Amino acid sequence: MRNFLGSFGMICRMIKIEHSIFALPYAWAGSILAARGFPSLSTFILLTLAMVAIRSFAMASNRLIDLPFDKANPRTRSRALVTGEIAPYQTAAFCCCMAFLFIFFCASLNETCFYLSFFALVFVLIYSFLKRFTIICHFWLGASLGLAPIAGWLAVNPSSLPLSPVLLGLAVTFWVGAFDIYYSFQDIKFDRAYDLYSVPAILGEDTGLAIAGFSHCMTGLFLILTGIAANLSFWWYVICCIIFTLLILEHRLMLPKDLRLVNTAFFTINGIISPVMLLGVMAGIFFWYGATHRKAGKGRGQAKPLSQKKGG
Repeated sequence: MRNFLGSFGMICRMIKIEHSIFALPYAWAGSILAARGFPSLSTFILLTLAMVAIRSFAMASNRLIDLPFDKANPRTRSRALVTGEIAPYQTAAFCCCMAFLFIFFCASLNETCFYLSFFALVFVLIYSFLKRFTIICHFWLGASLGLAPIAGWLAVNPSSLPLSPVLLGLAVTFWVGAFDIYYSFQDIKFDRAYDLYSVPAILGEDTGLAIAGFSHCMTGLFLILTGIAANLSFWWYVICCIIFTLLILEHRLMLPKDLRLVNTAFFTINGIISPVMLLGVMAGIFFWYGATHRKAGKGRGQAKPLSQKKGG
């Protein structure tokens, strides 16, 4: 049992399970948009567990599929799966366990989520193979996380899918695609040597920066469109301005000739953006409701005396 728990904990550290922070706020945001408030506690818990499970499945399967490249790449040779601290069969068993749990949690949410859970597992698994064939791998990864707000919506309201969670999903797709391009700057020489497809390796560093910058612009555009489609209050756009500032800072930190700040750009700033976005959705909904109720209250307060005067 001790060996099992130790291996399980080591796998969790290998896949950096704490980085679920990148996806969870978007799933929560989708559920809040669907409920126009907080979803039920049971839905919130099941959605959270499902998101952690599929993210763990995606990361562990990616480590397993990329093992031959990780053994050859100096940057990744210290990973536990490469050094032998974790065996491939243990990682494969972990993947099966996470896939089963994901399907179980989705089935506990509703029938729609259950049926779509199989599609989601295949979709995230495909990413691990794409770098061998095409540079769209960055945006496939983005789309994998972009499913989070859609999943959050369907967890609450499986009978409909309006534009707002889809637009938020597109914002996430371009946001993740951009920072995955940034992260791939570390492996340009390796990718070229092993015929792997990444935007910087295939198209060059300057083009990589330009595409990442364009993707961040698209993120901003889709965030604004999300606010319009979801009828969010003024405070959503205030939060969007903060997110735009962080994206600009991230872009400024990325210098292909000096990658010392890549972890700051990748983990720190992006780790801030996710919860800030969630805060924006909450403010956009709850402040909108507050303003609506105040107006309705004023209307009722004015109507009552008039009706009393007429009746008298």
